[in-house]
Amino acid sequence: MNFEAAAATALAVVLYMTLLFLLALRMKDNSIVDIGWGPGFVLVAALTFFWEPGFEARPALVSVLTLVWGARLGVHIWLRKRGKPEDFRYAAWRKAWGRSFVLRSFFQIFMLQAVFLVLVSWPVWWVNLSRGRGLTWLDAAGAAVWLAGFLFEAVGDAQIERFKRDPANRGRIITSGLWRLSRHPNYFGEAAMWWGLFLIALSAPRGFTAVVSPMLITFLLLRVSGIPMLERKYAGRPDWEDYARRTSAFFPWFPKK
Repeated sequence: MNFEAAAATALAVVLYMTLLFLLALRMKDNSIVDIGWGPGFVLVAALTFFWEPGFEARPALVSVLTLVWGARLGVHIWLRKRGKPEDFRYAAWRKAWGRSFVLRSFFQIFMLQAVFLVLVSWPVWWVNLSRGRGLTWLDAAGAAVWLAGFLFEAVGDAQIERFKRDPANRGRIITSGLWRLSRHPNYFGEAAMWWGLFLIALSAPRGFTAVVSPMLITFLLLRVSGIPMLERKYAGRPDWEDYARRTSAFFPWFPKK
């Protein structure tokens, strides 16, 4: 790997998140960091892809997949958030942190996300900065897994947004479409995409090191900032408890009777 390029890209990620932090201070809305999450990966893909001279199929494949995912996610979250106040999770931290809010916001939200962004994007770094081998069957397998994950995330997001726009569904929980098979099909899709990119990275020299990426994002979604934080909001509701009893939390599966 080109470690000079890696260091420069890591610095760019820190600067990118710092600019987002300053914008959040001005807007009094830390949840804009969610809008910046996907585009941050596009930044990493672009910097690492164009750092090395010449064109190779695997770096192009990984970079295009990252561009498609990151751009779609950024636009989706921006459209979902447009005209709305700060997300309830960030608003709760704003209230709880009091006088230390600014400092804790910088380190515990924006810089922490910078670290996560660097680690989760590791397959992109590794492929783009470790060139020299042609495509293999692992690239095809990884692209197929990525596509399945992308469809789960994109379709799941579209289904829940359409559900929310219907006034008849106000106060209700979506239990149809992909949400019938998983309580969080979009989260499952995001994890699957990074497992797919890891498979592609396996064809690069020492690409096995990129396993940190799918393991980390899967852990975060399952145990930290994904499912636990979101489901805490619905705990105690009878309709939610019934839905949770019947439906897989993460991996898509047929609902229980």
